[in-house]
Amino acid sequence: MNDSAGNRGHDGDTAIWAPVDPVKAGLSGRCPRCGEGRLFRGFLAVGDRCGNCRLDYSFADAGDGPAVFVILIIGFVVVGLALWMEVNHNPPLWLHFMLWIPLTLVLSLVALRAAKGLLIVLQYRNRAAEGRLDGQP
Repeated sequence: MNDSAGNRGHDGDTAIWAPVDPVKAGLSGRCPRCGEGRLFRGFLAVGDRCGNCRLDYSFADAGDGPAVFVILIIGFVVVGLALWMEVNHNPPLWLHFMLWIPLTLVLSLVALRAAKGLLIVLQYRNRAAEGRLDGQP
């Protein structure tokens, strides 16, 4: 499906747009097709279309994937550090709260935007779509 109107199909994209590094584009919140336009219109809200190549972002649906990755990765890091600190230094409880709650919030917010951008760019690059049974349109 050709993409002259800015829709999801991207079979002819390589003739017009150079291939984009999905990791670089996703982590920086750039368009999956041209790598220059903004993917997000707010902190986590995906824009309507790219301001540079006019790619329609209606295909973008990261779902709960970014949140799951962030919860598992950041949770593993923070809980591991908190346990290490407790076993080696035995600090008071208020110090745990002062360290781990802000660290968890900051790391989660930064990682959530990066993970969402990366999953949307990979969704575009791999032509991921909703599953369908054989014989259905």
